[in-house]
Amino acid sequence: MKKLLSICILLVFMVPLFAVDFSEMSTQELIEIIGFVKKENRAKFEKELKSRVSTMSQKERNQYHKNMQKSKEKR
Repeated sequence: MKKLLSICILLVFMVPLFAVDFSEMSTQELIEIIGFVKKENRAKFEKELKSRVSTMSQKERNQYHKNMQKSKEKR
């Protein structure tokens, strides 16, 4: 059971890595993949993510800033 759950969770987080239509993803999904988006998709990704900042909860906004900082450190 744990193995199946682990596989499902892994798939949920891997599928967005290959998506180009970021508008179909939830805000939480976008926040989770910060730093993992391919260079050719980065402009679309950042545009979609920035358009959602004003509607983010405080928790989402904190996670957004934390992940953005980690992403900048990687580059």
